[in-house]
Amino acid sequence: MRRRGVSQRFPLRARSLGRLRAPRFLLPLRGALALLALGVLAATIFWLQIPDVSILRDQYPVVIAAAKKGVPPTIRIQKKRPASWVSLGSISQQAVGAILVSEDWAFYSHEGFDTNQIIEAAKEDWDKGHFKRGASTITQQVVRNVFLEKEKTLWRKLKEIVLAVRLERSLSKRRILEIYLNVAEWGRGFHGIKAASAIYFDKAPRDLNAREGAFLAMLLPSPKRYSQSFRDRQLTRYARRTINSILDKMVQARYLSADDRDFEKIRRLAFEETDTIRDEPSSDESPAEDPAEDNEDLLPST
Repeated sequence: MRRRGVSQRFPLRARSLGRLRAPRFLLPLRGALALLALGVLAATIFWLQIPDVSILRDQYPVVIAAAKKGVPPTIRIQKKRPASWVSLGSISQQAVGAILVSEDWAFYSHEGFDTNQIIEAAKEDWDKGHFKRGASTITQQVVRNVFLEKEKTLWRKLKEIVLAVRLERSLSKRRILEIYLNVAEWGRGFHGIKAASAIYFDKAPRDLNAREGAFLAMLLPSPKRYSQSFRDRQLTRYARRTINSILDKMVQARYLSADDRDFEKIRRLAFEETDTIRDEPSSDESPAEDPAEDNEDLLPST
């Protein structure tokens, strides 16, 4: 006697098995699980790209300038202290104060990023319709200069904030500030406050006065552009206004007395040859649009 198959004995059940569907109430759960899996994957990729910032506790980042124009410098991290390195204690406190009030007023109170500055920058970027103002703290600038790529993206900004928080937990404020002053760019082809002090003022960082510190602080947002004052041997209108504003902030932050501020405002920088004020385009313009970017060096004209 020939045995019948399942489909012959239970024709309705066999056909229904082929059309089984997941219950409708499980569909949202499947979508949530897929999103969770994608989130875990993205988080894993993100954390794999996060470098170990704690190596800067006892190692030194060295900026290697590119010989070819248009090629960004590279960073080498080494155990041996480089000859160009300057300890924080060997830098004029007035110069340090000028840079702090200009670049990161809340440096000693935030934990890597400044929420208020981020909110203000977001509002400003929204109003202007493009991503321009970064609102980066000194700590964020250190991790960006040492560990991250240069393009402006939200992904890089997120990594920058995460690394800044980690750096604050791994290093002291003094160490972070010391690294910043030694890797910051102050002109085409040179980095660090030791080189900046020598090139602009022919002196050591410990001998900088408040006005010289304010000049260096003024350069930091766009050193190639704003160093036009040095090339022309006279301060531009923007440079003079910014330096005076920094000196006023130094009084508010108690780095300088009001009397000393008044004296610094009339003191002439070593490279200045005249009191004539040269006009300059608005500071809101992109530095890349300024013809000063095409200059190959920072030597003043003769």
